[in-house]
Amino acid sequence: MEKYILPDIPDYHKLEVYEQHGGYQALRKVLQMKPDEVIEEVKKSSLRGRGGACFPTGLKWSFMPKGNDRPKYLCVNGDESEPGTFKDRMIFEFNPHQMIEGILIGCYAMGITTAYLYIRGEYRKWIKMVDAALADAYAKGYVGENILGSGFSTNIYTHSGAGAYICGEESALMNSIEGDRGYPRVKPPFPAAKGVFGMPTTINNVETMTNVPLIINKGAEWYSKIGVAKHPGPILVGISGHVNKPGVYEVPTGVPLLTLINDPQYGGGVPNGKKIKAVIPGGSSTMVLRGENLEGVCMDADSLKAAGSSVGTAGLIVMDEDTDMIKVIKRISHFYHHESCGQCTPCREGTGWMEKMLTRFEKGEAREEDIEILLDVANNIEGNTICALGDAAAWPVQSFIKRFREEFENKVERKETAAA
Repeated sequence: MEKYILPDIPDYHKLEVYEQHGGYQALRKVLQMKPDEVIEEVKKSSLRGRGGACFPTGLKWSFMPKGNDRPKYLCVNGDESEPGTFKDRMIFEFNPHQMIEGILIGCYAMGITTAYLYIRGEYRKWIKMVDAALADAYAKGYVGENILGSGFSTNIYTHSGAGAYICGEESALMNSIEGDRGYPRVKPPFPAAKGVFGMPTTINNVETMTNVPLIINKGAEWYSKIGVAKHPGPILVGISGHVNKPGVYEVPTGVPLLTLINDPQYGGGVPNGKKIKAVIPGGSSTMVLRGENLEGVCMDADSLKAAGSSVGTAGLIVMDEDTDMIKVIKRISHFYHHESCGQCTPCREGTGWMEKMLTRFEKGEAREEDIEILLDVANNIEGNTICALGDAAAWPVQSFIKRFREEFENKVERKETAAA
């Protein structure tokens, strides 16, 4: 497949090289269209968000109120703090102008004059890269006042995060941009009605926006035929863990997980010919899958949902036959305990309880009934918090117990045998 998000073109991050390969032609095209026509084209493409929820992008754009009686904002989520996910920074480094062009198209379609690009605070190197690309785009008249003489104006600002995972949640991200602590907000009201600075706001992922110029340049029908029909387009898959060739790979949606793991052009197989014990397909918050159950499971929303997981951010974490699953889930639970903002009692208390109980399993000090107690704690977190961090903490624990219960039981059995 030809690469559209991370093309194999030297110096593609430079404005002049991007222009030589058709850069900013999509922007010129939409400036001759009506905003509603742009939204309709994105709807027809069936582009779905690449940030985890897979919500239809064109539909989200259509929620933005019409008219300019008050300011409207676009927030582009580049926080990328999900463990196992490292795709957005590749766009920042190798294709920032296509992302910028996508942001401009989105702003034009929704009548937005200010966009914030929220980038993870630890990404200092990449923030500087994006700022340099933005400066070039401003100098050429692609961003700023009266863009290309069209009468349309938009400003784009980078905003550095402060190192908190919770700011990847859309309402916490907005609070962070406003200068407040990154606490998620109760919804409704939803961002399209009351977002950043109390004004209508749309939040999209970096990779989502980078797909938009492709749709405008080549057409919604062309785009909708890449990959699977209900979740089309190119997708960046970050493959990590026990593989010979970890990295970010651009593929059409619907590629089998086993192909991504074993094919020499992607993951290149598991080191030393070991078997696949488990896979987390979409970043640490998605449900784990057993290695022997991967046949026919593909990297798209519907296939992974049918398999009992989700596409998430397409951060594919591979674990070989020697992996201690208790250590893995304990490490994941430690992360969510540490990153809980503490606003909601089930998450604030429950994540700590889960980590303490998993520590007992790891040390061989757990009781048999602790398995059900651990599951009960996770079940009481899920669905009972303001934002999805509670769910993100509960789902891994639930799925590890469901699919690797024998490992929890073995830890208990070893303790009881030693005591006997």
